[in-house]
Amino acid sequence: MPGETILIIDDEEQIRRFLKIGLESQGYLVHEADSGGDGLTQCVMKRPDAVLLDLNLPDMDGAEVLKKLREWYRSPVIVLTVRESERDKVELLDCGADDYITKPFGMEELLARMRAVLRRARHDPEEPQFDYRHLSVDLAKRTVTVNGLPVKFSPLEYDLLKLFVRNPGKVLTQKQIMREIWGPGMESETSYLRVYVAALRKKIEEDPSRPKILVTEPGVGYRFAPD
Repeated sequence: MPGETILIIDDEEQIRRFLKIGLESQGYLVHEADSGGDGLTQCVMKRPDAVLLDLNLPDMDGAEVLKKLREWYRSPVIVLTVRESERDKVELLDCGADDYITKPFGMEELLARMRAVLRRARHDPEEPQFDYRHLSVDLAKRTVTVNGLPVKFSPLEYDLLKLFVRNPGKVLTQKQIMREIWGPGMESETSYLRVYVAALRKKIEEDPSRPKILVTEPGVGYRFAPD
């Protein structure tokens, strides 16, 4: 939406200029910070609608900045990173990143990710009705239809589906899902999750072997209703 503010935390002036031009062309208001400390200060002062956070900062690691932000800041954070390992991506998401984008990247991809996280931030998590492709979920009535036909779910299957419905487009790590659905101490028992994801796909996907609603982020987790 025009007028939403974005804070860029990146020590490379050329990258900040590139991002600023692209974001302002879409109507966003842009603030800049060239270090982690400056970024934390500006986030307090400016209260941006979203943050673009580079990991390689001169004064502290971007992951540490993310942890400090998440002590109080609840708006979206997209991490900009050259780190491509699955372990790094999982760690970032577990620390509170809403999404990540690997350098080098194109402006169109960045803008799409930005629209997605801001759309999720504007969306009321208690919104009772969710519709995507041939799937419809009414959280108030606890009903699910696929192609207009009602589908039954076990209580745990429904809780898992509800978690995904409340986080559309967002990558959820296996650890996050296990902790939310099965509780603390169960994060490593991911075999349960694979079984229930397979069961969900059989009920909501047109072709469970080629899922388009509940997709796997290899080595990381799952993304529901990708844009």
